[in-house]
Amino acid sequence: MRGQGRDRSIPTAGPSISAAPTRRGHVLHVSTRYRVGGALVVTLAAFGGLVFVLAERQGQFSTAVLTAPVWLLSIAVVLHLTSLVTRSEAWNLCVRAAGGSTPRRIVFRAAGVGALASVLSAQLGAATRIGALRRTAPKTCPRLAVLVTAEVPIIAVEAMLAALFTFTLVAPLDLPAWVPVLIVAGTAALALGLRRVARCHRTGFWRGLAMAREFRGRGRLVGLVVLGVLAQVARNWLLLHAVGVHASVLDAVAVLIVSVSLSAVPVGAGVGAAATILILGAHGVADTAAAGVLLTVTGTVAGLCYAAWACGDHALALARSRRAALI
Repeated sequence: MRGQGRDRSIPTAGPSISAAPTRRGHVLHVSTRYRVGGALVVTLAAFGGLVFVLAERQGQFSTAVLTAPVWLLSIAVVLHLTSLVTRSEAWNLCVRAAGGSTPRRIVFRAAGVGALASVLSAQLGAATRIGALRRTAPKTCPRLAVLVTAEVPIIAVEAMLAALFTFTLVAPLDLPAWVPVLIVAGTAALALGLRRVARCHRTGFWRGLAMAREFRGRGRLVGLVVLGVLAQVARNWLLLHAVGVHASVLDAVAVLIVSVSLSAVPVGAGVGAAATILILGAHGVADTAAAGVLLTVTGTVAGLCYAAWACGDHALALARSRRAALI
């Protein structure tokens, strides 16, 4: 009778343990699906609002869009690709510092897939990038929680750079002069707090903050992020001048800050147009909206190129491994 009792208890324990990952995977799948759907809905709403605003300026808007030469748009795509690649390398540094041993090529593939998803939402892009890396290299990449915190050092550097240039937002947004000082002080305090936490906590999901406490790697990380930001500023400046908006480099920086800030909100692919109108709407709504649309288009093309390379390289790697297995 005791043996029978034990036999009955074994089957009941098995399904309960195996069902947990299944339920977790189902929840993650549903969450991702809702994020994609929400981003698409908000994107359509943003474009609908843009169409409504430009209803009486269709001719001027079309002229501004068609004014930009193809060669200049190609340069803008290359600049955005440069920023994507430099950020991928920064992410690779953070993943390795957190204990990962995934080859750089595989990390870049995951980043390429995430780059296309980030056109709709920055959060969706990060989730796609992390999910792709977990699927393609589950044994050599850190755990999910560590990968999530590994994004924090990059975001901290980007936030500090944005804080240093918030003075470019004072005139366009009619902000008080003390706001940039407050933002810089707050961001610096958060950066120091992050460094302290990274030094005090080195296990568990805190391992993702390893790059924040490594002196050598931190300098390289900052350099990569700065290079990517400069590429984005140059792209903004080129496209603004391409449609006839005579903006300064600081105006291009302000557009980038607002674009990055709005990307944290599920605005979708309408971030570029919203940022340019918000900062430079006084130069003409049609022209600034045209520059924003071109920012979105060139960013999407760059994301498509990066994702196409990632998928193609992954397919070639699979074909080589199958060919080697047959030999």
